Amino acid sequence: MSEVKPGTAKTITSADYIRTNFEPSERIAVLLRNAERRETLQRISTAEKIAAHPFQDWLRYKNAKEGFDIYVGMNALKPTAFTRTKEDILAIRHLYVDLDHHGFASLAMIEKSTLVPPPNYILNTSPGKFQAVWRVDDIELGDAEALLHAMAREFDADRAATDAARVLRLPGFLNKKYEQDFLVSVRYQTDQLYQSRDFKLREERFESDRRNVPNAPPKTGLSDGTRPTSQSERDWAYVKNALAKGVDPEELIRQLAHSRAADKSDPQYYARLTVTKAVADIRTRSAAIPDSSEAGNRRDRH
Repeated sequence: MSEVKPGTAKTITSADYIRTNFEPSERIAVLLRNAERRETLQRISTAEKIAAHPFQDWLRYKNAKEGFDIYVGMNALKPTAFTRTKEDILAIRHLYVDLDHHGFASLAMIEKSTLVPPPNYILNTSPGKFQAVWRVDDIELGDAEALLHAMAREFDADRAATDAARVLRLPGFLNKKYEQDFLVSVRYQTDQLYQSRDFKLREERFESDRRNVPNAPPKTGLSDGTRPTSQSERDWAYVKNALAKGVDPEELIRQLAHSRAADKSDPQYYARLTVTKAVADIRTRSAAIPDSSEAGNRRDRH
């Protein structure tokens, strides 16, 4: 893999990104998707060929002129692979999270966290949405997916983006999903290559987390007759978790208002009320716990 020095984030190209993250001979997948035409194209080739001018020129044409979104598989495929499935994966090269719900707040949680090291890359994929990517080595597929699920839970990331065959956006191309095109950019933070021991999250195998996959059929009720968790309850749990990790309340208000803008008549009021109540609840609970020294003094007096 070639090296791009940290600090060149504003100038890194899609070709540089591929060369930095894969060996020239490694086979990777590139996916092109046109949502309007419901057309998907996939190409599997070596990193060297995909980073070369002819292939990059073709991607730029398909993106700018024909409206295709451009994605790249984040793990190396077997030499015989002609599809992009878990069975086709040769080696795990990356771990990642897709921060598409509370982007800025989730990113702040990652930056403050002692459970994961600093990401190698932060991709800005659309307004307020990010993808964090870690370069890794010597991690087995099962362990990698367990970590992907654990990170998605910890940082409120997209739980659909937790399989090793996932594609992420390729920086340097336009996000065509919205009314106005958005240029996907990347911030390169470190050239560190991480091992599994660098990630301190509690891991669970994929099967144990299947109930959390977002695209599972919706349930009208639980087996014990109780109702499913509402979105407001999920917001409450998320806000309290983020506050406990040190995320700024004002940042949480902004993010929550943005995420609920489509289904709340006054999202700003809803967000401020939720965060304010969560702050008060945390303070009340903290005040109810006696200071350890004071508790000791009371025991001494009896």
